[in-house]
Amino acid sequence: MALTKLERRARIKLRIRKRVYGTKDQPRLSVFRSNKQIYAQLIDDAEGKTLLSVSSRIKEIAEKKGITKVEQAKLVGKLAAEKSKESGITEVIFDRNGYLYHGRIKALAEAAREGGLKF
Repeated sequence: MALTKLERRARIKLRIRKRVYGTKDQPRLSVFRSNKQIYAQLIDDAEGKTLLSVSSRIKEIAEKKGITKVEQAKLVGKLAAEKSKESGITEVIFDRNGYLYHGRIKALAEAAREGGLKF
């Protein structure tokens, strides 16, 4: 029997998380994508703490009407890079969370790179 989309993503996610581990110096940039929103978190796995989080629900981004979801993802990536630079973080490990590196996930990652994050 074939896997459902959710089961397939869960398998990929576990395969990725075996290798991806964030520290205080180089946290994990974890991305979650729902049908309407996109979320990004910088996570220190050593202590089990979220260092900062950004989403498309933030007032600055949510107020912009008539933009596509890909453009929202770019804004979230750029904002994540700005906030992490303020916190003194320049290098991260990207965790695509089982999603394909395509569309909104790719847009967020490229915007974060343009904002100055290295991964």
